Amino acid sequence: MTKTEDLKTYQIEIVETMSSILEVTAEDEQDTLLKAQERYRNEEVVLYPDDFIDTKFNIFDVK
Repeated sequence: MTKTEDLKTYQIEIVETMSSILEVTAEDEQDTLLKAQERYRNEEVVLYPDDFIDTKFNIFDVK
């Protein structure tokens, strides 16, 4: 049996990846990214559970 004093506290980072393809009409790549970011910030683009791709668990810190 493990003693309580032998246990460590871990911080775990959970990263979920979601993806959606968005069509943007623009003059160049930089303008395209700015327009897409603005639409996302203005909640014109919403990612849904169906857009889920992956979950990763990373050990962030140990105390």
